Amino acid sequence: MTVTLEVSYAECKRLNRRYGTTYYWSTMVLPSVKRPHVHALYGFCRHADDIVDATGDVGVERRGAALADLRDRFFNDLERGRSDDLVLKAVVHTVRAFDIDPEGFSRFLHSMEMDLTVERYETWEDLRGYMDGSAAVIGEMMLPILEPADLSAATGPARALGEAFQLTNFLRDVDEDLDRGRQYLPQEDLRRYCVDLAARRCTPSFIELMRFEIARCRELYRCAEVGIALLPDRSARCIRAAHDLYGRILDRIEAQGYDVFAARARVSTPRKLAVAARHLTGRVRA
Repeated sequence: MTVTLEVSYAECKRLNRRYGTTYYWSTMVLPSVKRPHVHALYGFCRHADDIVDATGDVGVERRGAALADLRDRFFNDLERGRSDDLVLKAVVHTVRAFDIDPEGFSRFLHSMEMDLTVERYETWEDLRGYMDGSAAVIGEMMLPILEPADLSAATGPARALGEAFQLTNFLRDVDEDLDRGRQYLPQEDLRRYCVDLAARRCTPSFIELMRFEIARCRELYRCAEVGIALLPDRSARCIRAAHDLYGRILDRIEAQGYDVFAARARVSTPRKLAVAARHLTGRVRA
């Protein structure tokens, strides 16, 4: 069966709506002509993430081979200017339409490969090395779609926002990541606060650790804010919506006493819709 561009973009949209609801509802603030391209970038990232996190009898060697195959197919299809893959067809179209630097995809896939063998990171700088490809580069790849007035000036804030989003995920998903054999919070921080994540206990020491990491995360959100002013109005509203919604996850972690082992911190779908609607109309409360 031939995959049409329309079908490919629809599949990327389905993946975004199913697995990345915060991003998805934020994209509703964008002009309709730009939304499919954001969905395409998400679809690519989700496809790679699913390979890395495959369970059952899918060992590291097979997952590594699958990632290598994805890399080869993507760059081959990008070179020839088209793809017959359900997800890659839209991705290739988006990359060529907005002249997105393919090197970003190499950095992203390198970090995904790290997830196959690296279980923990010693320092904050070590973790940021991983986040360069897994998060900061996503901010860079988004910029051609968002069309800032000054691409160079917007790059640093975009990278900071990508890091803020991912660190928020790490703080929310400590329990789930342990199930996958991974610890993303820097080991030096765990030692400083005398925390053993594997114990899965919300002790006073763990609470202090979380307060420290949340403060670090909010500083990244603050660093990102200067870049929003460089975006066109609708792009700026979209990123403010995502900035707002992801920041509320940190609020939820605090509201549940930092116990990310007892329950996953969530922002409800009605709340996401309400925030997206406010940003779309410009009626945003301070």
